[in-house]
Amino acid sequence: MKIKYLSNLMALISAGILLQTLYFKFTGHPQSMEIFSTLGIEPWGRIAVGIIELIVSIMLLIPSIRFYGAVIGVFLMLGAIGSHILTIGIESNMDGGLLFTLAIIVLVTCVILTYIHRNEGLSLIKKYFNK
Repeated sequence: MKIKYLSNLMALISAGILLQTLYFKFTGHPQSMEIFSTLGIEPWGRIAVGIIELIVSIMLLIPSIRFYGAVIGVFLMLGAIGSHILTIGIESNMDGGLLFTLAIIVLVTCVILTYIHRNEGLSLIKKYFNK
């Protein structure tokens, strides 16, 4: 029973952070536009990442597909963290590293979720690769 609560908490944290950042991506907030311009993928990259984050958020909130949302979230956050380290910088627009920190939090919570729901992943592997 404790695992279920931990799973729900991790999903709420991840989805909450991802959903909160959508406002900035979908409204074309100057800070968001500057980040994606620095990456050379403004505006299409900003909108595409926003759509993916919205889908991941929804998946994280549905227990039956939470594992898949968490896996996608891990890769999405690895991309975000890599972008910060290699191009944007840990601190962007004098945010004190807030966006970088939020990406790490989402990464950690999604990794925890993939571990909690690892049996779903193993079932998928067995279904398609153990023939």
